Amino acid sequence: MPTEIYNSIQEEIQALKQKRNAVILAHNYQTGDIQDLADFTGDSLGLARQAQKIDADVIVFSGVLFMAETVSILCPDKTVLVPDLEAGCSLASMIQPAEVRKWKETHPDGVVVAYVNTTAAVKAESDYCCTSSNAVQVVQSIPKDLEILFIPDFYLGSYVQIKTGRQNMTLWKGYCHVHVMIQSERIARLRKEHEHAELIMHPECGCLTKSMSYADQILSTEGMVQYVRKSEAPEFIVATETGILHKMRKENPDKNFIPATDQAVCNYMKQNTLEKIVSSLEQMRHEVRVPEALRKRAVLPIERMLEVSSNGKS
Repeated sequence: MPTEIYNSIQEEIQALKQKRNAVILAHNYQTGDIQDLADFTGDSLGLARQAQKIDADVIVFSGVLFMAETVSILCPDKTVLVPDLEAGCSLASMIQPAEVRKWKETHPDGVVVAYVNTTAAVKAESDYCCTSSNAVQVVQSIPKDLEILFIPDFYLGSYVQIKTGRQNMTLWKGYCHVHVMIQSERIARLRKEHEHAELIMHPECGCLTKSMSYADQILSTEGMVQYVRKSEAPEFIVATETGILHKMRKENPDKNFIPATDQAVCNYMKQNTLEKIVSSLEQMRHEVRVPEALRKRAVLPIERMLEVSSNGKS
């Protein structure tokens, strides 16, 4: 049979999407060409919830592996593909299921709150999930006399402790290797150099507690995107992974966006490419499917988190 000839790789991907009845979801940290091609962009849980609404057989998730697992947990009837199986997450890898089980054995009355940046196997050992946007609300919904193990991000957990005043929290010593590159000294210098800029920070930043007094807003990635649309400020210092700047600049061409550091680049996120998306759709390769027994356990803490949200607490 003759091989199809396409004018561009984007055209080829569109044809493959139609053939497979597929959609492409891309995280806000993906490269600009992937974001421009995607059907939906956003943060990890937002994209997973979007996937639940999609009438498609195949979902290509261009992000990192734990995000695709979350889609599989919430959408067991869909085929979930990733362009690159090696697109992992340093933060998610810093906590293992056995470590959660060990803590629960020694603290049987404790409550495990897992950041969504965890594997399905770790979620399955947890009581609640949370996102960077609702972590405070989730912790506030738990009775104050119960001890909390917050995993795996120490800096997000520290932020939650400050905001809630809750002392009976044990914080896992995990971190995002990208967000720890953002230093308070540079942020202070940028604030002086750009007097009219607003500083927006992600709560995973390693310098968060030192820099909170400088920050105008502490937000999730999608929270940042939405905030800069509405703000009348002409300039923003953005303290998170630099991939988000593409979307901000595209949607707000009249505003200036300054990265807190140019070094805040996640190489795992950048492993995905248009060529790998083509290969994934052509060969239906790199399927991510959470086994049903594990999925049933992992979905419970996500559902508890969503219940907090539906009750108006998030």
